[in-house]
Amino acid sequence: MKNAGSQNANPLLDVQNLQDHREIDLQRVGVSRVMVPMNVVQKNGNLQPVTAKATMSVGLGKAYKGTHMSRFISQLTEWSKDKHLSLDLQDFLAEAKERLKAPSAQIQLDFQYFIDKKAPVTGISAPMAYACRFDASLGATATDYDFMLGVTAPISTLCPCSKAISDYGAHNQRAEIRAEVLIDTQTPHPMIWIEDLVEALDTCASCPVFPFLKREDEKWVTERQYDNPKFVEDVMRDAIALLREFPGVKSFNLEVEALESIHGHNAWCAHQEENGARQENFVR
Repeated sequence: MKNAGSQNANPLLDVQNLQDHREIDLQRVGVSRVMVPMNVVQKNGNLQPVTAKATMSVGLGKAYKGTHMSRFISQLTEWSKDKHLSLDLQDFLAEAKERLKAPSAQIQLDFQYFIDKKAPVTGISAPMAYACRFDASLGATATDYDFMLGVTAPISTLCPCSKAISDYGAHNQRAEIRAEVLIDTQTPHPMIWIEDLVEALDTCASCPVFPFLKREDEKWVTERQYDNPKFVEDVMRDAIALLREFPGVKSFNLEVEALESIHGHNAWCAHQEENGARQENFVR
């Protein structure tokens, strides 16, 4: 009687490589919700360690029954140890295509990214967390490479109507700008850093949000909000105008959501554009 691990045992059947009779190509097959440590390149050239939630996939040809899940994990593990992440993931995807003998490959990475932010008056710095996303895909050739950078920036808004109708004060609240920008990967342009996009989105608010405030900082923030009232529509229009002129942005998706302080609901606005053309029927 042979042991289960005997060298003479018959090789295990590779079911994934069996032919599928339905002859249907699949666009994206892979792994999701994979937690992996990564290093992200910062604007100053340093590396920031992050914990990323990865979704990685490839196109699967109609001749194959399934893909090889372990190869995704192997590549993610190797890159987490030996490489770093930037806005150029083309080499990563080319390697995935080769490993899995696939016509296309995709990677989505969601992570918290910290930026040191100074208080407006005292200048005291503290880390501020931003939800970020890298979403890249590579097709049959190098020119079929797309990269999308996503950032959620916490901001604050003060209601113009509340200010206009009240004898004193106006309701204000935290809000979020969620921006996804598709970067032009075929035309030379300055690098778009997470830090640059966050700084630009902050200018669209009644006032930015800060991780650390002393009393003199809080006074500045309160007065800045009051002097700069904005609806979510105002924030959105400012963000649209900004991204239309942002070097290297091919298209973008935007959402603005105010976490209303006096209403039982939030105020929300959304917009998409591609090459300057407004997209209808935004689906959240």
